[in-house]
Amino acid sequence: MPPINRRRFLTQSAALGCSAAASPLLTPIALAAAPGEARLVVIVLRGGMDGLDVVRPYGDPDFAALRPKLAADRAKSHDLDGFFAAHPALDRLMPLWSQGQLAFVQAVSTPYRDKRSHFDGQDILEAGTPGLPGTRQDGWLNRLLQSMPDTEAKTAFAIGRDTMRVLSGSAPVANWSPDASLTLGPQTARLLELMYHDDPVFRDTIAEAMDLSGALRSQAASFEPENMMQQMQATQRDMRQNGQEASVASFAAEQLRGATRIAAFSVNGWDTHAKQAQGISRALERISDVILTLRDELGPIWQNTTVMAMTEFGRTVRENGTQGTDHGTGGAMILAGGAIRGGQVFGRWPGLSEGDLYERRDLLPTADVRSYAAWTLRELFGADVANLETSVFPGLSMGDNPRLIL
Repeated sequence: MPPINRRRFLTQSAALGCSAAASPLLTPIALAAAPGEARLVVIVLRGGMDGLDVVRPYGDPDFAALRPKLAADRAKSHDLDGFFAAHPALDRLMPLWSQGQLAFVQAVSTPYRDKRSHFDGQDILEAGTPGLPGTRQDGWLNRLLQSMPDTEAKTAFAIGRDTMRVLSGSAPVANWSPDASLTLGPQTARLLELMYHDDPVFRDTIAEAMDLSGALRSQAASFEPENMMQQMQATQRDMRQNGQEASVASFAAEQLRGATRIAAFSVNGWDTHAKQAQGISRALERISDVILTLRDELGPIWQNTTVMAMTEFGRTVRENGTQGTDHGTGGAMILAGGAIRGGQVFGRWPGLSEGDLYERRDLLPTADVRSYAAWTLRELFGADVANLETSVFPGLSMGDNPRLIL
């Protein structure tokens, strides 16, 4: 059996309907030290979170007809403001809503339109550019750091995506590994060996990762390349069941209690083409674990913390024939932390009537997700508006301050 190169792996992933961008094997984590006491945690929700299911617009007269199955459990949803209701799986976060430490933003997106590719959507989200970044490889958080004095960026060990682009760039980067989030099972280790065998940079990186995690090559011998997708999915299920994202959140909290002021990582599993009721509930349980782990382990620092969870695009307003939704445009953000002005849903609602939809299929974005990120950086770190609009987020017009931060 010849080695499996990355292109072949991704091609087979797409053919089987499992996007490697939507569910990378392990989440990267990136950290930055900066002056001041404010903390920011950026979470990329990979796969395209369905904002209409997470923050349900029951007050819109067209919603129930567009989603006869997905909206059927209205009685279990958590009323937020008489118009929107939170998904039932967010029940553990509702005390934060009551305390003003949880909020949502509806009808936002990056400038990405129409093609709805996970890879392109995530690249634009993390690069913070109005279009695909091309030869420019840095991310918007790294460009922020370049304009701030006394900052230092670090990237924890990342496998499954090349980097956490949002914090990659010319600011100094050091690679290292948190023990809690890098226990590689034998199937994962063997898959990574096969996938990057002909890539010398990643081959050496993976060898180091396996040394750090204690994975034994002899144990990986049972991995069968012809069944790689099924075994990869089994590995992902094992990691979800073992609370891998919560371990990453715990590690991030430990760093944020020290000199770290910015952390970025991802939570996967939002690509809900089929059986969305089950899939999104599991994903919301995981993001709840992450947010509550950060709150519990940050202690008093939680009061200075903003958690900003963003996704590459939303999903179609109509449910499909497999009880799921397909790639869309307008979506939602999740905000948490003691530093936010919580207990409210931000954003201008566009409506769900046929004429209000984007291309008659998607929620129409009424704001650029980058503007909410930019105002957060302005409020937390005093970032200059002109720099935010021209360098950190090129081509952005921030508009009015939504007053997300206390």
